[in-house]
Amino acid sequence: MKTVELAGGVGGAKLADGLASAGDAADLTVIVNTGDDFEHLGLYISPDLDTVVYTLAGLANPETGWGRSGETWHFLETLRALGGPDWFHLGDKDLALHVERTRLLAENWPLGRVTEHLARRLGVRSGIVPMSDDRVRTIVESENGPLPFQEYFVARRCSPAVRGFRFEGAAEARPAPGAVEAIREADWVVLGPSNPWVSIDPILAIPGIRAALEEKTVVGVSPIVGGRAVKGPAAKMFAELGIEPSALAVGRHYQGVIKGLVIDIADQRQEAAIRALGIEVLSTAALMTTAMDRRRLAHDVVKFASRLADGSAG
Repeated sequence: MKTVELAGGVGGAKLADGLASAGDAADLTVIVNTGDDFEHLGLYISPDLDTVVYTLAGLANPETGWGRSGETWHFLETLRALGGPDWFHLGDKDLALHVERTRLLAENWPLGRVTEHLARRLGVRSGIVPMSDDRVRTIVESENGPLPFQEYFVARRCSPAVRGFRFEGAAEARPAPGAVEAIREADWVVLGPSNPWVSIDPILAIPGIRAALEEKTVVGVSPIVGGRAVKGPAAKMFAELGIEPSALAVGRHYQGVIKGLVIDIADQRQEAAIRALGIEVLSTAALMTTAMDRRRLAHDVVKFASRLADGSAG
């Protein structure tokens, strides 16, 4: 059975790892947000793509979820000593990937081809596809004015209150080769437990992606547990936009896209309200602390999606 996951950073990458290990890794394709991509120190950096690649390759830092395990920081330390910009942490091993990506892009390789090449070199068997080979950039409309995503997320540590989001270039962008095809061939599609506003929405903003999803069984996994984001600023964003952060809010956000929503057992009392939106619900242990947690959640998600696809959920 073929699964497609739409994913952003750490949460989406962890679920992708569970999905890959719960079945045949080659039957999984992960379509990844690239609205966070940016240029830094002359290098093209794709934070979400890298997190998914490192995680599926078994190389991710287990403490942070991003970056590489066993990393060293000599480059960054030397850059800091020279007075260079050190606000974005580039480890020595991680730096090599950015250099190689930038080199291949300069040779006119599209981002999708570069990603496939790097993933295969690192031993990844699942498909990893950027949402687009075209340039799309997430802009956070904040109380301090418009901010490129990495300026908001890393340099300012998510401190400015958000007022909205826009995805520059999305309307003109095309899905990366293989993205729509993977969705069409999938038995079901999973929206990973990534930030709905800045991880999943940029993917849905690419013309052709949302239309392809209309023909599929789509299941979302809530990144909000007990009113709080498992990781990152999702709950803060909901609140600053005047929406109480909850699994129900995630359901409302994805209404019209998903047929089912996986929520944590801590939010079980919201099941009826979510079903009133026309969305089926599965309550389960949704936190992924260990590798076993990832596989167990992946198994639950796939079983739920299978029931929905067969019309037997309820």
